[in-house]
Amino acid sequence: MSKQASKDTACELAVRRLLCAAGLRGYRVEYPVPGMPRRRIDVAFTAVKVAVLIDGCFWHGCPLHATYPKSNAQWWRQKLDRNMARDVETTEHLRSAGWEVLRFWEHEAPENVALSIATTVERRRAAQRGRKK
Repeated sequence: MSKQASKDTACELAVRRLLCAAGLRGYRVEYPVPGMPRRRIDVAFTAVKVAVLIDGCFWHGCPLHATYPKSNAQWWRQKLDRNMARDVETTEHLRSAGWEVLRFWEHEAPENVALSIATTVERRRAAQRGRKK
């Protein structure tokens, strides 16, 4: 497991390149989840509170691609179930703190992911500008 990339995965890098190309550079990478030690947001737009999490299909239980090892099956099932429960807990925590949480699977097209992120960030920025007037 130590050889598995937990950050800067190919999908994350592709999405970040597309965000930069679209002019969205005001984000933080591996940003700590406020009030939750040892948890990170893959891409965080802190000014507008948009949290982007790109989940690996195996580690987070993708309904299309999740697999479960046959060796030590019970341990793996518990491990992966805890991961999914932690994902729900993190999402609920961020939403209760006013963040908009966007979760994507690693198999989703980076272009679609980046477009969804850009749309959400721009909508939140526009709403923020409207409140300041």
